[in-house]
Amino acid sequence: MAKKSLDTDRESSSTHRNTGLTRRGYVRSAAGVALAATALGSVGTATALEAYDTVTLETGEDRLVTLEAGETLENVLFDCTAEGARVTIAAHATDWTIRNVGIEGEFDVGAPDAAFGLSDVEGGESVVENVYLGDGAVHGSQATGETGFWVAPDHDGHIDFHNVNIQGFPDNGIYASAPAGAGGGTIAIDECYAANNDISNFRIGSEGSSVTNSSVLVEDGDYGGRGIWVWSPGTCDVEDCQLDLNGHNYAIHAGANGAGTTVNVSDTDYSTDFHGGITEVAGSTVELEDDVDTDPDPVIPDGVPESASEAAAGE
Repeated sequence: MAKKSLDTDRESSSTHRNTGLTRRGYVRSAAGVALAATALGSVGTATALEAYDTVTLETGEDRLVTLEAGETLENVLFDCTAEGARVTIAAHATDWTIRNVGIEGEFDVGAPDAAFGLSDVEGGESVVENVYLGDGAVHGSQATGETGFWVAPDHDGHIDFHNVNIQGFPDNGIYASAPAGAGGGTIAIDECYAANNDISNFRIGSEGSSVTNSSVLVEDGDYGGRGIWVWSPGTCDVEDCQLDLNGHNYAIHAGANGAGTTVNVSDTDYSTDFHGGITEVAGSTVELEDDVDTDPDPVIPDGVPESASEAAAGE
């Protein structure tokens, strides 16, 4: 994946990186999930799913895990603490679920790739829930930055991100703006936490996409990306968010590449110590409601996992 300037969109090679396929017991079909629900009484609750699988990657291992339509990846911890170890989880189908997944260890390869490569390509609804990706990746150069969550351009359905912790990635935290000019699929980021991701922490653009009940904190100038970057065409919503960029970048950036957008902001606090905190480019508009203020408190929302093991256990 050739990197471009910070003001251009980017594509990802995460779905083509490996030819090997690893499928274990932690990837289950819809039928398997239904059977487990019958046996346990519920799926995805802390009481029913206290145990989890641990997958320990070897030094230099570059693993790919894929999900097909209707499949669920849940209750697994990927241990990437060995030197050069990393994993990509790719889901480019429909009605898939990624739940209770933790990735432990900083990605130290500096590869131009993504920890998660995602899209719902048949107009369905898919879910990313209770995921920890907080150990980050080495910064490297513009040619070798890692992305946390990458949503591919042909995404035409809907993806819910809920209770996700994403920190320390040099090529965006949740990078979900590419479908805005292509498949048009929507993104809902709710009750998530992003910190110290470069370029941007949350990035959306398709009409009807949103960031709600979430926090962004930037304290590291080397990973000082925008808080929320909204691409065209929009309109997108930002509601009940806490955005503290500590002078490193804009809290809300609307528009890019000569194309404008509209962002509706409500019940949100944002920092203003970087050029006022908001920028509108290419004819963009950021509409601020009366309940918007400038005293952010970017706490981790309730329910967001604070470690890989906490996520995997479904706590």
